[in-house]
Amino acid sequence: MKVISINTNGIRAARKKGFFDWLQKEDADVVCIQETKAQEHQLDDEVFCPQGYFCQYHDAQKKGYSGVAIYSKVQPKKVIKGLGWRDIDIEGRYIEFQYQKLSVISLYMHSGSSSEERQAIKFDFMERFMPYLQSLRRKRREFIICGDWNIAHKKIDIKNWRSNQKNSGFLPEERAWMDKLFGEAGFVDAFRVVNQEADQYTWWSNRGQAWANNTGWRIDYQVITPKLKDRVKSARIYKDERFSDHAPLIIEYDFELE
Repeated sequence: MKVISINTNGIRAARKKGFFDWLQKEDADVVCIQETKAQEHQLDDEVFCPQGYFCQYHDAQKKGYSGVAIYSKVQPKKVIKGLGWRDIDIEGRYIEFQYQKLSVISLYMHSGSSSEERQAIKFDFMERFMPYLQSLRRKRREFIICGDWNIAHKKIDIKNWRSNQKNSGFLPEERAWMDKLFGEAGFVDAFRVVNQEADQYTWWSNRGQAWANNTGWRIDYQVITPKLKDRVKSARIYKDERFSDHAPLIIEYDFELE
């Protein structure tokens, strides 16, 4: 089972950069998209629901902002849009496909980089989201939570860690939250199961020569429940083409969707 996660930073912009042509060649089983930056009525071209996929979008109310989607070759038993938290759901940040024994989630965590106010909103979400994540562990199913979590966990996950310790995305409180996610809460960073190397990034600033110099951050994850750990077969970050300021994260699992 091949699962792709990507923040497209505008799905219509990504289309112009060849995203859907590449997607067709990748032939993934599930594709999780964040930051679609579109309303579904603006995506009436059939390219936005590729042939052979069941597609669902969860849009933000605000035009050109946020939004998540999942494409799946197997139609899920149930689709959940939002967390039931109005302030989060109007921003289109969470969609879940429930299959027989597995749920796949596309998550777009807040960025706090634009202002102290947005960072406070991010912290508030993190505080509420951790108990929710812990509640998922009590369910009798496995989870793959794909998404832009907007936090680099460890020093290995960011090029310039020293100079970014006071910046959103690498704050001590954010990193401690990730420690809890992968510690006490019991979730697993699927990428690190098979790849322990440095310089593995999924996002690069558009400023300066960040992309050219690989001055990046690893902030896109596939976060999995422990029973899936031994099912992770391969993980790669696709960098041959650029569809966005994020790169697609592609992970293959020894697991069959049903």
